[in-house]
Amino acid sequence: MEKKLLVAVDASVYSTNILHYLERLFAGLDDIRFHLISVVTCNPSETAKEWFDELELLNMLSREAKARYAKKNRYLKSAVERLGRNGIPAENVTTELKLSTGNPALEVLKVARKGFYDALIIGRRGISKLEELIMGSVSTSLLEKCHDVPIWIVDGQVDSRKFLVPVDGSHFTLQALDHLCFILQNNPSAEITLFHSTAIFSQTQQLEKDYCPRFLDSDWCETHRNNEEFYFKAPYHMLINSGFPAERIHRLETNKGMYASRQIVRQALIDDFGTIVMGRRRKQIKKGVFGSVTEKVLAMSENTAVWIVG
Repeated sequence: MEKKLLVAVDASVYSTNILHYLERLFAGLDDIRFHLISVVTCNPSETAKEWFDELELLNMLSREAKARYAKKNRYLKSAVERLGRNGIPAENVTTELKLSTGNPALEVLKVARKGFYDALIIGRRGISKLEELIMGSVSTSLLEKCHDVPIWIVDGQVDSRKFLVPVDGSHFTLQALDHLCFILQNNPSAEITLFHSTAIFSQTQQLEKDYCPRFLDSDWCETHRNNEEFYFKAPYHMLINSGFPAERIHRLETNKGMYASRQIVRQALIDDFGTIVMGRRRKQIKKGVFGSVTEKVLAMSENTAVWIVG
């Protein structure tokens, strides 16, 4: 099946990091389509005439807004050319430049939902948690509002094709693996490590009975659901069933440290993992007393892509 990825760019170095990441993972693959989107914010008065065509609207923009529009338009064209030079042909890439009077994050999210994209890719500016709270950020806003489209947040320049997938036996893990299996199907170079931490403050998860058959054969689920290593066996079989080669699936466990989130980030740094793939709880589910592991991993990770599913 063809995969559709929505890529939010803004003509910055952080967007260039995204392009580098996509080239490293998907060059030479013909079953992935990329839609690059960029948003230009402007005053409500500049886009009040909804019946105007794009050229007329552009003529109404302020000089500053026109400059931003031209810069992002040039960047989109250069991004397509760059991807083409690095193994992602132009026929697999489309672009969109939108004018918006509101929150650019909401504009991007609207497009992601309307287009039924398999993932939304955004860059992170590397600002601190305190700065995000004070100034806000597109990545933070999207993360809070988007639970129905997987989000990939790319921080820094990521070269490694190695994936670290924390597993704990929960259906959040299986959701993340289901997404990973789909995206990496037929990928010739990716390697996956299933990582389990028994840190002091990590939480033991119990899979509800009706969740396993959503991802694996019912008979297999009935046989293995109570196995003490189900947290590893279920993700492993999902990968095998998707056609991912067994020789590129690894297993890693640790009982060091106090917090699972710190162990995940530490392991990614030590073993040069380029991507961390995590499932997260639904908004309605109460977080543990020490907060969300996913949020902590995202806050601490540097020069890494984090995929957040759910």
